[in-house]
Amino acid sequence: MISMQFLITAIVVVLAPGTGVLYTLALGLGQGARPAIWAALGCTIGILPHLAAATLGLAAVLHSSALLFQIVKTLGVIYLLYLAWQALRSGGALTISAEAKAQSPLRIAQRGALINILNPKLSVFFLALLPPFLSGNPASATAEMALLGAVFMALTFVVFVLYGYFAAQARQFVLGSETVLKWLNRGFAGIFAALAARLAFERA
Repeated sequence: MISMQFLITAIVVVLAPGTGVLYTLALGLGQGARPAIWAALGCTIGILPHLAAATLGLAAVLHSSALLFQIVKTLGVIYLLYLAWQALRSGGALTISAEAKAQSPLRIAQRGALINILNPKLSVFFLALLPPFLSGNPASATAEMALLGAVFMALTFVVFVLYGYFAAQARQFVLGSETVLKWLNRGFAGIFAALAARLAFERA
């Protein structure tokens, strides 16, 4: 049984802007609604390894292994800086422009998945978020964790799709101004870079 308290907590967490939301917004503004949906799907799939790790207890291993945590974190920082560059570079994957070329849906989803897969804090986050909402029965703990995780993923997808949809609706209003486009691209690049810096200072 999913409690209302869990649903409220999960919705608040999902609504909070993060790298996945930023990526989905960038695709919605730069490519339109359908690419934004693929971005949302990719970000949602990227949650799955962390939920599995939390359910199986592997998150504790990651948290306790400084070397493993550092490797994943470093890859995550590099990837976020790459996305920042893609937002700034002319013709980049995240550049918002009127001449933006259509991208492969699978490539869009893959980039979104990597955003979450390469964030080592997510496993620890789910290890802290889900257990307080379990019934306390050890025999059903794994099944309950899986159910809560599935609900969290569903909420993530729905909320991210809504973010992407509204960004796609705003697309027509920003494409007409080169100045707005320039500052949007700089803004997205700056935020991705800032998120990379924040991740770089995270500790296990």
